[in-house]
Amino acid sequence: MFTPERLVLARKRRRMTLAALAREAGVSAQSLTAFENHRKVPSKETLSSLASALNFPVPFFQAPPAPEMQPGAVSFRAPSKMSAVERDSALTSGAIAATLNAWLEQRFKLPLPNVPTYPHLSPEEAAEQLRANWGLGEAPVSNVVHLLEANGVRVFSLAPDCLEADAFSTTRDGTPYIFLNTRKTGERGRFDAAHELGHLTLHSDYRTPQGRDAEPQANAFASAFLMPRAGILAQELHNASVDRILSAKGRWGVSAMALTYRLRALELLSEWRYQQTMKQLGQRGYRTSEPGSSMVRESSQLLAKVFEALRIRDMSAADVASQMNIPLEDLNHYVFGLVPTTVQGGGRRAAQSAKPKLQLVR
Repeated sequence: MFTPERLVLARKRRRMTLAALAREAGVSAQSLTAFENHRKVPSKETLSSLASALNFPVPFFQAPPAPEMQPGAVSFRAPSKMSAVERDSALTSGAIAATLNAWLEQRFKLPLPNVPTYPHLSPEEAAEQLRANWGLGEAPVSNVVHLLEANGVRVFSLAPDCLEADAFSTTRDGTPYIFLNTRKTGERGRFDAAHELGHLTLHSDYRTPQGRDAEPQANAFASAFLMPRAGILAQELHNASVDRILSAKGRWGVSAMALTYRLRALELLSEWRYQQTMKQLGQRGYRTSEPGSSMVRESSQLLAKVFEALRIRDMSAADVASQMNIPLEDLNHYVFGLVPTTVQGGGRRAAQSAKPKLQLVR
């Protein structure tokens, strides 16, 4: 038994070219090409060598093909920074996470998707409409990841070697996905999540996630979604000083730069004041970070509840990884580091008469 698509997925996930894998596994590049193109099946010994070189167990290459993440249907945060290797590494990371989601849906009743699409609206209008649809009013969003999960978005973390992929999103078979890089500050991670929600909301039907205006539109959506017009106006931030902005940003859980940009968009800062404020923030280190911030990086409530429920059923994270045919360390990469990587398997899942339903708190 051998699934060629799994070999391609594993090689790209490990960021290896055909030549690099050939050297590592002691197999000719011509044979690898034949394996990946369904023209030849590796021997048991060769498959073992490939599995060792790629750090996946042999059964991984014998399982059915994983859900494929099509580049044309995926929106990447800051796509211009990405090389083909980076893109493929992120896409295959998403494919394995989608396989995990399928595994979970077989065992749990997960929240149903509730992400309306507004391709005909402006980003500002779409953000206002979605906030109304989700009953948010003008209040700050306390936790963006929890809110997404409560509305049926599957949120996973990206493997740490996906260095240039800030975030990306896609929809597969009606299920929306968002994948987040966990290396950023809490404020910037929230904005990335809202940015990807913007793609899911705006870029359906005739709008494409790779269109020329797609990234600015998603940015504008995220800004309006996290900092609603009425709420910002109520804070009386007209011509706010830098210190006032630094004080106000905590209420909305956004970066100082993001709040400054929003104030200009709402015409609360003149162009001159905006430029001066951005310059001062940059000098204080706010261009790339949030000095002194105590905001904790948001994580997944749904996945935390999943692993809690599995522990009650005497099933360890190592058991999950084993059933998915991936290393435990890899599993941890996709679930925000929520599982201990030192726990050994051996647990048994108790029989269940029905799928447990996970209750999420917004």
